[in-house]
Amino acid sequence: MSKAKPDDELVFLPLGGSGEIGMNLNAYGYGPPDARKWIVVDIGVTFGREDTTPGVDLILPDPTYLEEERDNIIGIVLTHAHEDHIGALGWLWPRLKSPVYATPFTAALVREKLKEQGLLDKVSLTEIPLKGQLTLGPFDIDFVTLTHSIPEPNGLAIRTPLGLVWHTGDWKIDPDPLIGETTDEAKLRAMAEEGVLAMVCDSTNVFVEGTAGSEGDVREKLTEVIAGCKGRVAVTAFASNVARVETALKAAKACGRTPCLVGRSMHRIFNAAQSVGLLQDVPHVIDEDDAGSLDPEHVLYLCTGSQGEARAALSRIARGEHRHVSLKEGDTVIFSSRVIPGNEAAIHDLQNAFLEKGVELITADDHFVHVSGHPARDELRQMYQWARPRIAVPVHGEKRHIREHVKLAQEMQVPEQIAPSNGDLIRLAPGPVALIDEVPAGRLFVDGNTIVEAEDDALKDRKRLGAEGSIHVSVAVSGKNAILAGPTVNVRGLSMEDEEDFELALEELERAGQAAFAKLNHAERGDDDLVEASLMRAVRKAAERLWRKRPLVDVTVLRI
Repeated sequence: MSKAKPDDELVFLPLGGSGEIGMNLNAYGYGPPDARKWIVVDIGVTFGREDTTPGVDLILPDPTYLEEERDNIIGIVLTHAHEDHIGALGWLWPRLKSPVYATPFTAALVREKLKEQGLLDKVSLTEIPLKGQLTLGPFDIDFVTLTHSIPEPNGLAIRTPLGLVWHTGDWKIDPDPLIGETTDEAKLRAMAEEGVLAMVCDSTNVFVEGTAGSEGDVREKLTEVIAGCKGRVAVTAFASNVARVETALKAAKACGRTPCLVGRSMHRIFNAAQSVGLLQDVPHVIDEDDAGSLDPEHVLYLCTGSQGEARAALSRIARGEHRHVSLKEGDTVIFSSRVIPGNEAAIHDLQNAFLEKGVELITADDHFVHVSGHPARDELRQMYQWARPRIAVPVHGEKRHIREHVKLAQEMQVPEQIAPSNGDLIRLAPGPVALIDEVPAGRLFVDGNTIVEAEDDALKDRKRLGAEGSIHVSVAVSGKNAILAGPTVNVRGLSMEDEEDFELALEELERAGQAAFAKLNHAERGDDDLVEASLMRAVRKAAERLWRKRPLVDVTVLRI
C-alpha cells in the first residue's frame, strides 16, 4: 500500500442509518479534499407507514452529495442482504453508476432486484468469496465473517494509507448460528494487533443488557412448542433469517408435519439460499394448493407478514382473503419474530384478527421462539475488547441509541468517540476525529414507480386528504359571466351524525360559493383564476365553521 500524501484525509460520511434504524448508506472518502475517491458501503431502505407516509412503500436515503461525486465513486460494497442494507440499490444505482461487490448469497438476491427493475445487464456485479479480499483504489478491503440473522453477514476491514477502519455492519456473537461459521475472532484479534483506527459499529440493541441469544437454542424451543400444538400451525418469521426458516422446516418434520411456504419473499429467499448451497438438508416443501388436502395436524405453514404488513401472506390469511390458506378455531400462529418499533399497531390488529377467529397465538413473550440479530451490551463490550479501536463511531440507531453507544465506548476506555448524524462529514485521520462539514442528507419516497422528494406537494396533499377530507365545487358560467348552474358541491371524507344535517351543510357550502361569486364585479367574473380562488376561500371558510377542519377545496369553472 502506498504512503499517505501530505494533503490526504480519510473521511466517513453517513447518509442513512445514523439517527434511525434502517435505510443504511455509508461512504468512505480518501485523498485531498478536492480529489477524494469514494466507496459506498450498503445502500438500504426503510418502509413507509400509512399514518405518516400514505401510499409510500419504500423510503430511500437521499444520495445527492454522492451523485455529485459520481465520477469519484469506485465501488458499492454490500455487507449483507437485508433490505435496510441493499433495498435501495435498484432505485439509486442509476444516480451513482458504480460497480457493486457482494458475497454469493447477497449477490443472488441483488440480481433478483436488479432484474425486476431492468438493470441486470447494466450493473457490474462482482461476487466476492467469503473471507475474500477486494482492492478499490486506496482501499484494501477484507470481508470478515460475523454472525447475524441472515446468511453471509460480513464486517469490512478497510485498510487505507492513513489507517484501518473496522466497519461491522450488522452482527451479534452467536456460538451456534446453525448456518454459516461463527464470528472470526482470530481475525479481529489480529486486526487489533495491527491497530484499528476506528470502529463503525451497530447500535441497535445498545440498551439491552446481556447477550442476544443463539439460533441453536431457538431451534430446540420452537420444535418443542410446535410439538405441543393441535390443528394447523402457521409460523411467521423474517424470510431473510434462513437459519430460522431451516429451523421451522426441520421442526415440522420432527413433529410429523409437512411444511408449506406462504408468501412471495419466503419463496424468493428459499430459492436464493438453495442456489448458493444452503437449505439442502431440509424436508420437501409442498405448494399452497396441495396443503389444503392434508389433515390439520399434518401441515405447517411458514408465512411472511410478521410485522402486520397489509399485503403480506399472514394478513391476507387473517382477513380470510388468501386463496389457499385459512386458519380457524383450534389452529395456532407462532410469531417467531420481534416487533420492529413503529409496527406495534399493525401487529396488534393482526393478532386481534386471529384471536377473533379463535386461533391461538404464541409470541416471543410466551416462549423462547426468537432471538435478535443485533449485539446486546455484553457483545458490544466483547467486540471493543477484541478490536481495541482508537475511535468509536456508532451507527445503525436512533439518536438515543447512538448517544448511549458513545457512553458505552467511554466506559470501555476508547480514546475518542463521535456521535454522527446523517450528513455529517467526519475526518477520521490525520489528527483527532472531527466533524469537518455537513452535506445534504434526507429522504426520498418511492411513490408507485416514481421517486419523489420528501416535500413533494402530492404527498402533502395525500396526508391532508386523509386528515381533513376534500370538497369539489363546480360552477357553469355563461358568456355574459352569469351563473347558469351551480355551484354544485361534492364532499369526500367529511361526515355528520345526522343525514339531514349533512344535506343542510352541503346547501350552506353552495350558498357560500354563490355569495362569493356575487361579490365579484363583471370583469372579475370573467377571470377563471379569480373565480376559482374566491369560491375556494369562501367554501373552505364555511367548511371550517361546519366541521372544524380545513379540507382541500378544488373549484372547476365551466364556460358555456
